[in-house]
Formats: sequence, C-alpha cells, structure tokens
Amino acid sequence: MGENETLARRWFRDVWQPGGEATVLELLAGECTGVMEDRIVHGRQDFLDARTLLFGAFPDIAIEVEDVVEQGDKVAVRWRGQATHTGDALGFAATNKTVSFRGMSWLEFEDGKIVRGWDAWNLGALLQSLAPPAALS
Repeated sequence: MGENETLARRWFRDVWQPGGEATVLELLAGECTGVMEDRIVHGRQDFLDARTLLFGAFPDIAIEVEDVVEQGDKVAVRWRGQATHTGDALGFAATNKTVSFRGMSWLEFEDGKIVRGWDAWNLGALLQSLAPPAALS
C-alpha cells in the first residue's frame, strides 16, 4: 500500500466520524478544490461547511472504503455509506429513514495533502427518496 492510498483510507475513516475536523485540517490543502454532487468547494472551510450540512441531516453517517487504486499522486476510492435521516439540515423535516448509497472519489495529492477531489454518487436519488414531494418542486 502506497503513502497516498494510506492517506485516502485515513481520510474516509476519520473525516466522516464525529471530531473528524482535525483530520480535514491536517490532510486537506488550504488551496484545495473539490467537486461534489451538489457544489464545488474551495478551501478547507468550504469543505467543512459542506460536511457540517451532511452531518446535520445524517448524524450517524458511516462510510466504508470498499476498494482503492493508487497511481502516483492520484487515488481512486470506491466507497459505500449508510445513514439515518434524523436531522433537518436538508431543508425539510427528518424522515427517520435509513439510507444506503455508494460512490467513488478521485483524489489528487501533493506533499501528503489532498489538493483536488471529485465525488460521484447519486445524491439526487437519495434526496428524492427522502423528501416530501413539495420539497422537491
């Protein structure tokens, strides 16, 4: 296992846990860019804000890495998640539904820090499965 694969696995293990902010500050470069399903983030604080929103809807979110491929400074991660919608941070009341989802992330590292990342997962279908019809119009 290469150094960047180890860092990518640590990212998914630690960032998506309560208290993971310290890992964000350690592993995410200050001048990073991330393309997420619903936004583009620039810098650590922007990512932390997006993370807070997700935890505000899914406080028990759990992400598990299924596979990782590393090629130099580039790392692809296939992951799956599970969470219960117990918060109202998505703009509508909690449904208390448990959801499962899968995704892939492409990360680029420089000097042991993530400088660019792209996430691909079906956030739209996840939201549609939770939201009351009026919230989606």
